[in-house]
Amino acid sequence: MEIEMAYQATLEYLYEQLPIFSKLGKDAIKKDLTNIQKLSEAIGNPHLKFKSIHIAGTNGKGSTSHMLAAILQDAGYKVGLYTSPHLVDFRERIKINGEPVSKNWVVDFVNTNKTLIEETEPSFFEVTVAMAFQVFAEEKVDIAVIETGLGGRLDSTNIITPVLSIITNISYDHKDVLGNTLKEIAAEKAGIIKQQIPVLIGEQIEETTNVFFETAIHRQSTVYYAQALWDLVRVKQDTRFQYFKAIRKARREMYDLQTDLLGTYQLNNIKTVLAAIEILQANQGWNLDILHAIDSLSKVKKLTGLHGRWECLSTKPLIISDVAHNPAGIKEVMNQWEFVQATQKHIVVGFVKDKDVREALGLFSKDSVYYFCNANIPRAMPAEEVYAIAQEFELKGNVYSSVAEAVGAAQSSMQVSDALLISGSFFIVGEAMEFLLHERKESEVLSAT
Repeated sequence: MEIEMAYQATLEYLYEQLPIFSKLGKDAIKKDLTNIQKLSEAIGNPHLKFKSIHIAGTNGKGSTSHMLAAILQDAGYKVGLYTSPHLVDFRERIKINGEPVSKNWVVDFVNTNKTLIEETEPSFFEVTVAMAFQVFAEEKVDIAVIETGLGGRLDSTNIITPVLSIITNISYDHKDVLGNTLKEIAAEKAGIIKQQIPVLIGEQIEETTNVFFETAIHRQSTVYYAQALWDLVRVKQDTRFQYFKAIRKARREMYDLQTDLLGTYQLNNIKTVLAAIEILQANQGWNLDILHAIDSLSKVKKLTGLHGRWECLSTKPLIISDVAHNPAGIKEVMNQWEFVQATQKHIVVGFVKDKDVREALGLFSKDSVYYFCNANIPRAMPAEEVYAIAQEFELKGNVYSSVAEAVGAAQSSMQVSDALLISGSFFIVGEAMEFLLHERKESEVLSAT
């Protein structure tokens, strides 16, 4: 109980005292790497003490990070994993071999470095990056998989020199920070390409190809394209796995592959991960085997604790959560939602203010019942505003004062043969998962008495 109170007090300090993107949006972002460099230097430059893989991209970088971590961990390596944001517990951001860093460690790090934090005045994200790098160095990980927060060039994670850089894909998101064209956004992501360090491009599109290629040429970096190395054909899906035929193009070899990540959009992420393993195996001397890597993809959630990617939270009735939060991500989720069989479909949805909400809502299906809500963060778009925009697209539903109320209302309206999707932002999914988890615990207590 004592450590729990100390942990909650520490989180309150981090959330309340430091500029945090979920509250302030772009105003929480520092315009250069000065703060993270100061923090890192003061704690002994921990980022120089472990090897890493650096991952940027508009969508898919979280899934790609977790899949790579799962494969490396399953191959016997000690693996650090840094991702953001978290869904329920802050410690989801920093894991070693799938286990979150301890509450004690979080408390001790902040207490030890509180004077440094207050003198440096970093953002919340800068502190979490320094925290991750410190624990990865202390625990002597063999490799750390590091996901950028936003962009790449000025992202706080960009002080590392990885063994491999990966850019998953480019689409429109965070235009107010990264730029208004795909080329401008790509240029920011290309900032993670390092001198003579290979870079892997997950999805190749005409508008951004030259940006990555020219950056790589200037930095003497070899460019690889996942689409040129691997092809994937989706065969089927059940409630636990989706199944593919994976084709290794250079060798004309075909493999059976199954993954516990159920989103159809994972197809491109899997190509990227398999290509990354091939590069690490061939050029970096890592002890990795493609067959073993493919087997590891069947247990990504078990190995890493990944949540919120077309995740089935209940089967009767069907409840699915997905953290898609920009038009490109929403489009993929809606394509999959069309194939869900249900008597009536329901959607709990909300967004943050700095997304292209109008374009996103234009992609939603008209045959669902909607429960419009907003997460409990200042950056959330008020549910009434989401509802007003939704009326332009004839989306039918009501406004709710909280995510919990929206999910509860959906559950009360649903028959066993219905289906519910929870989406629109990490924060909507996170609060929904907290509510459902609390509800499940209460149910278990009642059943026991």
